[in-house]
Amino acid sequence: MSNINVRKITFAGIVAALYAAMTLLLSFSAYTPIQFRVAEVLCILPFFFPHSVWGLFIGCIIANIFSPYQLDVFVGPIASLLAALCTMWIGKSGGSRRVSVKALACLPPVLINAVLIGAMIAYIMVSEGEADSFLVAFAINGLEVGIGQTIVLYAIGFPLMIYLPKSRFFTKMLEYYK
Repeated sequence: MSNINVRKITFAGIVAALYAAMTLLLSFSAYTPIQFRVAEVLCILPFFFPHSVWGLFIGCIIANIFSPYQLDVFVGPIASLLAALCTMWIGKSGGSRRVSVKALACLPPVLINAVLIGAMIAYIMVSEGEADSFLVAFAINGLEVGIGQTIVLYAIGFPLMIYLPKSRFFTKMLEYYK
């Protein structure tokens, strides 16, 4: 195995550990309908580091083992994987220096989590008799999850996407882990 592959696997492992640790340390807001999951800021990484996709996926599996929703162990990581793949694709599509492309790259985690996690919570609510209509529960929960994701990705993630590439430390990371 080449040094480059070891570096990529190591980086993905670090991302997984960070995602799980951040989620569990801030779990008071990570498993609620308005999920303010600060670890979701790491969803910007596939834009710069494509191999971080798998770290996000594994980190979400680990974090969601502790979710009050059993389905979250499956649905959450799938949502994270799809969002990370979309963000990675946007990063690879060119124009990665443009602010508009970086803003677009923050959108997949917002939309995919709003739809999939919103649907999962609505399904659980309807099956447990807490809601009469799946569509109403889905609209409310999807909106709540989307709001939390939007705050994390656009208030924290987007500025990081703009300013991190200007830092010497980050440019060294890009050279080492690409």
